[in-house]
Amino acid sequence: MVGVLPIETASLGDRSYLAHDGRVAVVVDPQRDTDRITALAEREGVRITHVAETHIHNDYVSGGLALSRALGAAYLVNAADPVSFRREPVGDGDTVDIGPAMRLRVLATPGHTFSHLSYVLESGAEVTGVFTGGSLLFGSTGRPDLLGPANTGRLARAQYASAQRLARELPDAAQIFPTHGFGSFCAASQAQAASSTIGREKGINPVFSGEQAYVDALLAGLDAYPAYYAHMGPANLAGPADPDLSPPRAADARDIRRRIEAGEWVVDLRDRVAFCAGFVRGSFSFPLDGSFASYLGWALPWGTPVTLLAQTPEQVAQAQLELARIGIDRPAAAATGRPQQWTDGAALATLRRATFGDLAAADRLGAGRGAGASLVVLDVRRQLEWDDGHIANAIHIPFSELARRAGEVPAGQVWVHCHSGYRAVVAASMLTAAGRQVVSVDDDFAHAGPAGLTITGPAGASPGARAADPG
Repeated sequence: MVGVLPIETASLGDRSYLAHDGRVAVVVDPQRDTDRITALAEREGVRITHVAETHIHNDYVSGGLALSRALGAAYLVNAADPVSFRREPVGDGDTVDIGPAMRLRVLATPGHTFSHLSYVLESGAEVTGVFTGGSLLFGSTGRPDLLGPANTGRLARAQYASAQRLARELPDAAQIFPTHGFGSFCAASQAQAASSTIGREKGINPVFSGEQAYVDALLAGLDAYPAYYAHMGPANLAGPADPDLSPPRAADARDIRRRIEAGEWVVDLRDRVAFCAGFVRGSFSFPLDGSFASYLGWALPWGTPVTLLAQTPEQVAQAQLELARIGIDRPAAAATGRPQQWTDGAALATLRRATFGDLAAADRLGAGRGAGASLVVLDVRRQLEWDDGHIANAIHIPFSELARRAGEVPAGQVWVHCHSGYRAVVAASMLTAAGRQVVSVDDDFAHAGPAGLTITGPAGASPGARAADPG
């Protein structure tokens, strides 16, 4: 009996898989922290003999090479990928015996990348399922624009053809095991189900609605993706080693101040309520929840040293692991405890938190733009979120661009908002560090209209019609 066990990386929105027949196993698309994979194999009582990559990943640093070397397992990577390490090259039509009762059949499914592969899991004459990576997802497909605009149209049509091939060559009952689609920005949209089959996707997935309709809708729905993605492909082609997760050097208050003054990033991991109540002036708020690593990697100028501030060493260790998954390997330093310990006697800064009701009240009291005075509303959501509906007369700068565009924010008190508060506090902390007077709107955007704020958007659309970032 062949079993497939998913290994969730919720913070990046991805899944890896361990497939086994009770004796031997194959791992598909492993994340960099492979200890949880080997622990799962040990609990199942199986030996990992193969590691397989569906593609050269753009949203995380792979643990495949390090895992295969540690276990002496065969490492299956597309022969067409110009990697800098030895692997077992595979291509369309190849079959790989994992054990007496299990094998993989390789299918070329370009679209997410040019050399993308899917692996059909077979046991005897039975098809158990297919590992589709960034090809066919639950109700969606992988996005085709990560290799640049010159390739996007071609890859979109390839993605369509790959989905048709999977539907044509596999039985309706075959389970789909995608890597993306659970929050990753590598997906065109996010999964609305916990599992799916080829037959189910034929009935619900837009990729089966017709080529031109699919391509048009796919391209229209694409928005920005994290800036750190540009560094993941080269890292994975070079062959990443195991991360160094030993504790960073300890930073005292003087060291923290020196790093801020030098232009390094000092990142406060506490929740946004605690941060706003008191923080080191010049530090940035990136709460350690949800998509912490994606958001920090998106906004951080690549290569800038990062110092972590947290309440406990365990929080530092968790942040360090999350960052290692996207190639930020070693924090420059870290400090734990209370914020008063991080200031060297200086007063803590504070940041006002507010709701959309508070913003509407401030406008009504004449502090707003209509009175020609000093209130500025800054929307830091993505472009498609803005297009779906925004507060009238707001300024729009996506949070990921704010570090270099802060000078475009008009003079006055700045009320910053996003979808539900995470990106707002990030942006508010950046503007506070730049000396601006800021209010962080810690509220759900769905409350903006009912609070009395005028929402401007496309005809017939309601705010939030598209999937929003989880923050």
